[in-house]
Amino acid sequence: MKNTARKKKLREVEPVVQLTLADVIRADLREFVIAAGTAAIGAVLEHERTQLVGPRYAHLPGREAHRAGSAPGELVLGGRRVQVRRPRARTVAGREVELPSWLAFAAEDPLHERAVEQMLVGVSTRSYARSLEPVPDELVTRGTSRSAVSRRFVAATEKQMAEWLGRDLSAIDLVVVMIDGVYVGDDHVLLVALGFDAQGNKHVLGVREGATENAASCTALLTEMRDRGLRTDRAVLAVVDGAKALAKAVRDVFGTRALIQRCQQHKSRNVTDQLPEDLKPSVRQALRDAYACADAARAKRMLANLVRRLRDEHPGAAASLEEGLDETLTIKRLGLPHRLERQLSTTNAIENLIGSMRRISARVKRWRGGRMILRWTVAAVADAATRFRRITGAREGMTALVRALKDHENALATVASRKQAA
Repeated sequence: MKNTARKKKLREVEPVVQLTLADVIRADLREFVIAAGTAAIGAVLEHERTQLVGPRYAHLPGREAHRAGSAPGELVLGGRRVQVRRPRARTVAGREVELPSWLAFAAEDPLHERAVEQMLVGVSTRSYARSLEPVPDELVTRGTSRSAVSRRFVAATEKQMAEWLGRDLSAIDLVVVMIDGVYVGDDHVLLVALGFDAQGNKHVLGVREGATENAASCTALLTEMRDRGLRTDRAVLAVVDGAKALAKAVRDVFGTRALIQRCQQHKSRNVTDQLPEDLKPSVRQALRDAYACADAARAKRMLANLVRRLRDEHPGAAASLEEGLDETLTIKRLGLPHRLERQLSTTNAIENLIGSMRRISARVKRWRGGRMILRWTVAAVADAATRFRRITGAREGMTALVRALKDHENALATVASRKQAA
């Protein structure tokens, strides 16, 4: 009985002993890895110094540099800067000799990248230090304060913004361009242009901050993209929201080479928002049925019937539906496979990108001007672009789309030649 009771007691306390031991092992392992890494860095630096000045205490004729002890220095470790001793070397003339590995280890860029990554995943500047892996108490650290993290984030996003907004676009075989806007704060609109190449790959083409989502802002965005190498001298499918302004801007830059597809979802919302609540479901279903129709001519008849039905009682909704009605059906006249047609009949692809922008920008409590908005937007867009996939239906549909655009170009060339002959 006594042995049984003793074994039972041991089984009861055994899990506690294992947990405590595991915690100790984890702590010791982390400290061991940090200590081993610090020692390895020291060994690398000492090896470089030895290559420059020769072995310690060796008398070498013609020596060009010599050891100069060590000095306090800082390295990047786990999202912070830690103080270490830096081995030094000087030339015979007294000039400091830089060790290549030290320049690499002490670089600021890893901290900038870590600050941006932490901000994008939702870590605030106040909580940055708590999000990092702990280091041994004997290591002196800095660079985790709110102000330091904020400065690094601003510096990194400024550089990123300059690179993104100045990228060369000449290598993109543009087939589709989508343009939409998102309101940030009370006075700012961010226009975003997303492109699809002939293989269906997505490319963020440009971002522009403005006061309103009007034709002037969109024209400026497209012109800027053209100046960075985007080809506007051949046919392209332009998918825009339901507003006339964006369609006008596309025509101003691409001319008749652009086939305009108005977003069917934007058009449906624009129409139903002008109707009483009891009428919205039936009109919404009528629009859905028309846009689901495979035949463009039949879909146009269905929409025209809906315009006549609404004209007397709700002229505003009827006028909204009638405006640009043909351009909501452009994609149906191209004879594309259903999956790709469905993707290109709306701006949902760019809405997903804008959703990422909204989620990240929602963490900002107060915007300090348009440049800050643009920095955050570019950071969000660049982050979302790392997860881009080909547009759905590209495998079987992009060849048909490229062929349809080529036919459009040929038709324009035929008309132009006939005019010249006349």
